Amino acid sequence: MSGFFGTEGRIRPTPPDLDASLSDGPDVRVRWIMRVGLGVIVLMCIGAVAVTNLWLTERFTQDTRGRAELRVSLYANAIVSEVQRNSTVPLLLSRDPVMIGALNSGDYVATSQRLISLRDEIGAASLMLINDEGRVVAATDRTRLGDISRNTPAYVEALRGSGTVFTVVEEDAGSFGFQFSRKIESAQRGIGVIVVEVDLAKLENRWRGASDAILITDSTGQVILATESRWRGRTVVEALETQSPPSAIARAFQTTQDWTSPGLGPQTYLAGEAVLQLDTLIPFRGWRLTSFVTYASVRERVNAVIALEIMGFAILLAVGFYFLSRRAVSEALFFQRESVELRALNDRLQREIAEREAAERNLAVAEQTLAQSQKLAALGEMSAAVSHELNQPLAAMKTYLAGARLLLQRGRSEESASSFARIDDLIDRMASITRQLKSYARKGEDAFSAVDLREAMSGALGMMEPQLKQRHVEITRSAPKAPVLVLGDRIRIEQVIVNLLRNALDATQSVRNPQIDMMLSSGETVSLTVRDNGNGIEDLDQLFEPFFTTKRPGDGVGLGLAISSGIVADHGGRLTARNATGGGAVFEMRLPVLTTGTQTSPVYSVGA
Repeated sequence: MSGFFGTEGRIRPTPPDLDASLSDGPDVRVRWIMRVGLGVIVLMCIGAVAVTNLWLTERFTQDTRGRAELRVSLYANAIVSEVQRNSTVPLLLSRDPVMIGALNSGDYVATSQRLISLRDEIGAASLMLINDEGRVVAATDRTRLGDISRNTPAYVEALRGSGTVFTVVEEDAGSFGFQFSRKIESAQRGIGVIVVEVDLAKLENRWRGASDAILITDSTGQVILATESRWRGRTVVEALETQSPPSAIARAFQTTQDWTSPGLGPQTYLAGEAVLQLDTLIPFRGWRLTSFVTYASVRERVNAVIALEIMGFAILLAVGFYFLSRRAVSEALFFQRESVELRALNDRLQREIAEREAAERNLAVAEQTLAQSQKLAALGEMSAAVSHELNQPLAAMKTYLAGARLLLQRGRSEESASSFARIDDLIDRMASITRQLKSYARKGEDAFSAVDLREAMSGALGMMEPQLKQRHVEITRSAPKAPVLVLGDRIRIEQVIVNLLRNALDATQSVRNPQIDMMLSSGETVSLTVRDNGNGIEDLDQLFEPFFTTKRPGDGVGLGLAISSGIVADHGGRLTARNATGGGAVFEMRLPVLTTGTQTSPVYSVGA
């Protein structure tokens, strides 16, 4: 892009000869034919993958279902075989002379050892011999010797019946025991019960090594055996709900993941994953076996075939891109013939860059000159501010000196002393003003103290007294009887009030009966309002800008209100201006209150 810029930084159009050379490039029609061919290959790939997915998914799913049904049948046969193998043990032991003799004689010394040897032969979980009193007198688990079992279902039902009894006992939370029991008789009298506990837990351990999730329910629908221990003691629905159900987003993702099984929607979701649920009836006491098989193997086999198909189409696409790349190389060689002109344009751009760098250096020098000019302008602004703020005290001093001279000529020296005292106060005020202006220039902070705005307003009126008498301005003042205290600098606050009074005097020069109203009020904030009956303010937006003035040249420099606004802001307040409804301007100074007063004194006037 750099080669198309002229000396003025504008983008130049492509040369006509370059356009003509581009039209002589490779045949556009051939390129479009190859692109369409590549698009057809992509569509064929998508169609082939979709068809392959449908056909292989259906086929592999049926294979998975068949193998799962075979495994379910084997699991059910294993349970039936284990139960039947243990069901004959109580019958044999109930006729064992050793057991009968031990119950008749009460000698159980060798009985437990015999039960232990028999348990190892038959593979039962445990064997127990209970006498007619319901006490365990012999057991493969010696910790259970002496236990009272007269209220257990195995003991009670065995004594009531005449054959072998099967019972399911919930031992702990989520754990079940399976027992065969039979009554032992001697002389046609029940003398004890033999209990054989079936070890079905080993089947659970075998199932956990398989990929299927399996559970066994009894005739009531309660889960008594399961590969997941949390499922025991629940129904099938409750067991599945113990897993967190998949959220809507998870289901949407799962639907995308299950794209290999369209039309064969999953029967059940287990732990957020689609599974195939198979049920079969176990020919024993109404038990039912349920198996959950994942579709992972189906996805893997289908994806493997689809990956091969995609690889084949990718090779075709690679061949197509190879021919396209050859044409791209030829086009690149074609564009290299235009490099001579581009290099020439690049040289011109380098010259332009050098010229602009020289212009930037000149601009930096100009910026330094402008910064120096701004410093001089700031110095002039401060000089004008000093002149503006000292004019008022000097004018008052001139008036007091003239009065003192006249009093001395008349021999009234005691009265002239009052004028000299006021002149001394004005000199102190001029010193304070210079210090304040230095602080204003440095943006520093003064030490504030409690100031009564009533006294500050009186001080400002005293300073402006000669101008007020000279102009015959009617002053109306309203202030509370209680002190109106703010935290600030009294000299600077008086400076603001003097500036507001001076602006009001200037605004009423063309008015026949000039009048200035001053009202001091205290509430949540302290408010001092100065209103005149002049012509109002024409431009409120620029009123507080430095050097903005509506006076004639030589009458003012436009710094009074700018300085006053800065002083009020330093005190945490705000100085605003607006035009009154009946004419004239209204200036309002708001400051944070230190103490409040509500009672207001009557309004009175100070004549000229």
